[in-house]
Amino acid sequence: MPTVYDVARLAGVSTATVSRVMRGSDLVRPVTRDRVLAVIEEVGFVPDASAQGLSRRRKEIIGLVGLERGVNETDIERDGLLFVDVVVHAVEAVLRGTDTSLLLSFGPSGEPFASRIRALSGKVDGLLVVEDALAPAQLRALARRLPVVSIAASPGDTGLDVLRVDNPGGMRAMAGHLTSDHGYRRLGFVGGPSDAPDAVERVAAFSAAVHRVPGATVDVVPGGDFSEASGRTAARVLLGREAIPEAVACANDQMAIGVMRELQRSGIAVPADVAVTGFDNVFPGRVVEPPLTTVGQPVRELGVRAAARLLERIEGNTEPPRAETLPTELVVRRSCGCPPADENP
Repeated sequence: MPTVYDVARLAGVSTATVSRVMRGSDLVRPVTRDRVLAVIEEVGFVPDASAQGLSRRRKEIIGLVGLERGVNETDIERDGLLFVDVVVHAVEAVLRGTDTSLLLSFGPSGEPFASRIRALSGKVDGLLVVEDALAPAQLRALARRLPVVSIAASPGDTGLDVLRVDNPGGMRAMAGHLTSDHGYRRLGFVGGPSDAPDAVERVAAFSAAVHRVPGATVDVVPGGDFSEASGRTAARVLLGREAIPEAVACANDQMAIGVMRELQRSGIAVPADVAVTGFDNVFPGRVVEPPLTTVGQPVRELGVRAAARLLERIEGNTEPPRAETLPTELVVRRSCGCPPADENP
């Protein structure tokens, strides 16, 4: 079993520096911290539980951290509950009736926010991490000293408790609906952030499904940030093409609503001229005109199960970490070209 002395020797630092890295201290230079974390990952160092006991008395606080997306909010983003909002409400519902409080922190991808997460980890009993807010090696190192549960993390993450949804199944169902039920052959796809595991899975699954259909093509517009504004930007890109798609699928509902609004502003009728679909099944998608066809994911259930799992770990559950994938479903409304009789609530 490797010790803190082994880590210090292999990383070429003092044991005090190793301890600072494990505590998430900002006093360690990034290059030194990364070297220490790499050694910790390589040798599988786990801090001694008895040594941590004094600093890890129960705080009755759990943290939830996630990446910040689309800072310029529009009406639907100010007035409706979106993905992260629903997750937070679900976690709060699990904590209701307990003595545990929830501490939230969101920030842009990068080292400054990663440093904030490591510092926050010393103030909580456990941590919920939405998407890949920390690099895999840093996340695993963090999980060695306090309970961590990931939500919507990369499929390749192992050795951690992870809750995610069946993105590939949902996108295959959407591609099948657009190409088989409607006969669309010229499709577009508005992608999400390249550092969002859900977005990466969705564009890959949709593109692969479309390419299996004879004569079907997909024009991918990358670089969205899950916001309505980035959907509007993507729509303008597609409008500049020589031939615009017959149908545009989007990596989430906010971007789909942005695409729809920009098309309508440009005189393009949805779905008569171009069909538009999303992913998430958030409330605003039900009240836009036309109502949005989408892939529904059990966002509330993600939050509930992740919070329950984290509380179990804090209470001492030592079962092996496990990844759980929740199902998705096709939610048909009018924006894809289906008649009103087929709409779902």
